Amino acid sequence: MFKLIGFILGWLVFGFWGALLGLFVGSFFDRARRYGTGAMNPLGNALRQAVFLETVFVLMGRLAKADGHVSQHEIDHAEAFMQKLGMTPEHRQQAIAFFKQGVEPVSDLGKTCERFMSVCGHTRDLPQMLLVSLMVMALADGHFHPAEEALLADIAQRLGYDQAAFRQLLDMVLNQTHFGGGQAQSAAALDDAYKALGVSRESSDAEVKRAYRKLISQYHPDKLIGQGMPEDMVKVATEQAKEIQLAYDLIKNSRNI
Repeated sequence: MFKLIGFILGWLVFGFWGALLGLFVGSFFDRARRYGTGAMNPLGNALRQAVFLETVFVLMGRLAKADGHVSQHEIDHAEAFMQKLGMTPEHRQQAIAFFKQGVEPVSDLGKTCERFMSVCGHTRDLPQMLLVSLMVMALADGHFHPAEEALLADIAQRLGYDQAAFRQLLDMVLNQTHFGGGQAQSAAALDDAYKALGVSRESSDAEVKRAYRKLISQYHPDKLIGQGMPEDMVKVATEQAKEIQLAYDLIKNSRNI
């Protein structure tokens, strides 16, 4: 939209060269509207990708150490998570190094989050995707230690989430995982589906659709890559989107909408 406006205004005021300049400037504003002001410059994607990769695995190391020690099971679990993502060999080696760095007691949580926010904080969805990735990692082994939850709450606060917003996101991700193996069939499945979308049985059809569309938009691979999420990390978002779709389908069928 802004590209078209810039092109027309540039043409009317300065002619051909003005149109080109307007098109160029307008593309930056279009990126800001789609991806957030922090992603206006596509040339910054490489830096955002590097910082996202570093931050997520350093913080995963901190999560593994949250209960006071890192077991072999937690190391194996982290490596299985990397393999599931289908990471490139280069990124996998980097991820292992960052994970080990996060385990070290000298790892500074505050500086890690501060750097992430300075580079990625003004994008539309990367802070939430960082937090979702950490939640998925913590929940994947079926054991959610209170120390992990406390650390996640601390990280969320450093990313700009208040306690209520953190609890809502955690509840949504927790219930989305219930649909990881396909559409749930339990008696509580419909309640889980509403929680997965962040709505309730009392929500109107329009509210349910709006929540679903917002979530699907947030997890859209092209949008996340455009903001600077590493391509081999997008699989987390893709899996979440599938779970959200299954939850929405269950609600939709129950309401005939």
